[in-house]
Amino acid sequence: MSSLFSISWLPSSLQSSDWLLSLQSFMEQGGQVLWWLGAVVLLSWVLVVERVMFLYFQYPQMRKEWLNQWHARKEQHSWYALSIRESWIAQAHMALNQNLNMIKVLVAICPMLGLLGTVTGMISVFDVMANQGSSNPKLMASGISLATLPTMAGMVAALAGMFVHARLAKACQLREIKLEKSLRSQR
Repeated sequence: MSSLFSISWLPSSLQSSDWLLSLQSFMEQGGQVLWWLGAVVLLSWVLVVERVMFLYFQYPQMRKEWLNQWHARKEQHSWYALSIRESWIAQAHMALNQNLNMIKVLVAICPMLGLLGTVTGMISVFDVMANQGSSNPKLMASGISLATLPTMAGMVAALAGMFVHARLAKACQLREIKLEKSLRSQR
């Protein structure tokens, strides 16, 4: 199992890093479920970074373009003009909320993977107890580690993810409200 996740493919300068060795040791102690959890957490944080980059770089340009087009219109009260404005608000809503549901689902998966790690770790402990007896606690320690580390990591990942998701959702909602107010205001 450890050969599957070895770090031999990394450059030697990164391999000698203490943090990387500590991370690899932690992941190996937690078992395969911890690697799956790490992949879910990595994917969720990639989506979070994408949303932050969108909010600070791409969305302001889109907003500016919509506002310029709206204020450049001579006529803003016809059904056609109001339909265009509502279309832009709907486009902003879709663009701002893109990937937020996926982040929410990934955050919800984290504690479930932690629980899966608990179950697999306890199965390992019971397997050791059945084969070796319950008199040697050192043999059971690795199973206990397999049971507790993914649970802890899943909970920490879920708490951090819930906080970040809530902040992103609020930031997107505020930007949408500001755009709508700006588009509803007169020249």
